[in-house]
Amino acid sequence: MTPEILRAETVGIRLLLVTGPSGAGRSTAINALEDLGFEVIDNLPLSLLPRLLDGPATGPLALGLDVRNRDFSSNALIAAIDSLAQRLGHTMQVLYLEADDDTLIRRYSETRRHHPLAPAGPPLAGIAAEKDLLAPVRVRADVLLDTSDMSPHDLRSEMDRMFAPGQGKLLGISVQSFSYKRGLPRGLDMVFDCRFLRNPHWDPHLRAHDGRHPDVDAYVAQDPRFVPFLTQIKALVDLVLPGHKDEGRAHLAIGFGCTGGQHRSVVMAERLAASLAQDGWPVSKRHREMERRATTTGGADRGQNA
Repeated sequence: MTPEILRAETVGIRLLLVTGPSGAGRSTAINALEDLGFEVIDNLPLSLLPRLLDGPATGPLALGLDVRNRDFSSNALIAAIDSLAQRLGHTMQVLYLEADDDTLIRRYSETRRHHPLAPAGPPLAGIAAEKDLLAPVRVRADVLLDTSDMSPHDLRSEMDRMFAPGQGKLLGISVQSFSYKRGLPRGLDMVFDCRFLRNPHWDPHLRAHDGRHPDVDAYVAQDPRFVPFLTQIKALVDLVLPGHKDEGRAHLAIGFGCTGGQHRSVVMAERLAASLAQDGWPVSKRHREMERRATTTGGADRGQNA
């Protein structure tokens, strides 16, 4: 069983290891954690980790680790994770930030930085090498967070939602909508297909609206299969959430997909998120296709077969 993260004041120390490929947002995450009250140390050599933890515990601790660490190796990091998990008096989790290759290339292009594993070559070569090096560490992570569609502000908000000290429930839930035409978002733990539901795309009065519009919501809800579908999904989620919390999970991502990601999946995501929030769970919502359209001038693919 993965040890559950407890608040620092109850266990003496709370340790969060933050890692992942360069450009995925580790620095932003570390800065956000510092603002949340974590003591933050970035690029600490792994050989110094035991000495650090032997000192007095003053509060939650976040360590940033990546391939630029002086003595970094995936085997050494995995050994450190295993050792820390076995130590009495410490609670520890590993947060692994990742992003798709196109996003990482774009970020390196925007910042004009060289990749640490390909200082004289194209970033893609370094990205591939680094992901291969970190693959065993990714498997051992407690929390996987894909930042491909996140701005720095989005990532900081996610850190606040997941790791703010004193939060009432330690399992945060992300409910997302997406289009199957663009593929599944990375990092989803549960996925539900909404393409069998009544489709507002074929109503010309509703096509331009999204699933947050009350008329679109009502149209989808008129499908006789809608209420049983939502009811059974809510029952399933209610069943598994306590188990995930007991396993020490910090984050659970639930996705709803439809053809265009504008109508049916949005309605389902909004309904489930509202229900979970009413039950007291910390919930965030993301509508991937609408976020993409918001950043695309003109929104050329607006509402296609949603």
